[in-house]
Amino acid sequence: MRLATVRTTAGTRAALQHDGAWVLLQATDAGELIARDGWREEALAAVAADAERLPLEGAELAAPILRPGKIVCCGLNYHDHIVETGREVPEYPTLFAKFADTLTGPNDGIEVGGDSQKVDWEAELAVVIGAPVRRASRAEAEAAILGYTVSNDVSYRDWQSRTLQWFQGKAWDATTPIGPVVVTADEISPRDGLEIRCLVDDEVVQLSNTRELVFDAADLVAYVSQFTRLAPGDIVLTGTPGGVGLGRSPQRFLRDGEVLTTSIEGIGTLVNRVSISNGGDAA
Repeated sequence: MRLATVRTTAGTRAALQHDGAWVLLQATDAGELIARDGWREEALAAVAADAERLPLEGAELAAPILRPGKIVCCGLNYHDHIVETGREVPEYPTLFAKFADTLTGPNDGIEVGGDSQKVDWEAELAVVIGAPVRRASRAEAEAAILGYTVSNDVSYRDWQSRTLQWFQGKAWDATTPIGPVVVTADEISPRDGLEIRCLVDDEVVQLSNTRELVFDAADLVAYVSQFTRLAPGDIVLTGTPGGVGLGRSPQRFLRDGEVLTTSIEGIGTLVNRVSISNGGDAA
């Protein structure tokens, strides 16, 4: 299944992609939908009942999960990114958190304002939790994964480097695009190796594969579940591959008007224009 959240004139609606259209479901977003028991049967019943549909072309998508209870992020989790930072492969995942209001839609603009002069890109695979999970084994964690989506952990590096804690550079409102869909885990597996790519305008700045992950999706969900309960709709960002602006020589950061394109094989693409209100280089 491919789930999304569609913007309509009456608000947002969860939607299921089927036969060239979005089938609108009785939930405000995919997160609300998957929190219900029997949501799969409900979605399939809507298809069979010929529920309201919108064409795929031209539909405006929001972030698929609008109000996750928890967003847990992992840093330093691709071998090639670890090499470019000059660090050792970690024994345990390096984790931080985001708030729900950091999320934005797959085609929404990212408004930086003049708050940062070092805005960086971080293409990431995001894991969506589909069942409650606490103190899970790897197998239990894998079974609790609903599916996967695309994200970009846009980072304000000047704020991030103010202290040893990364949080303040990672949690700005409406700066983490996510989507366009959640693809359920029965249709796709990052363990098989999915290409992950990020472009700034027409320049490919990141190109890697989910095989490069140090801790894969099930590892991360199992580890996080040891200290906090994860619930349906919660999101785990799995980290970014090499090629970030901070790791370049010379360093290179996003500029006003540039378009950030983030894609993962088998899932989809985010396209987000960056607006820096001071109009100058963010370099």
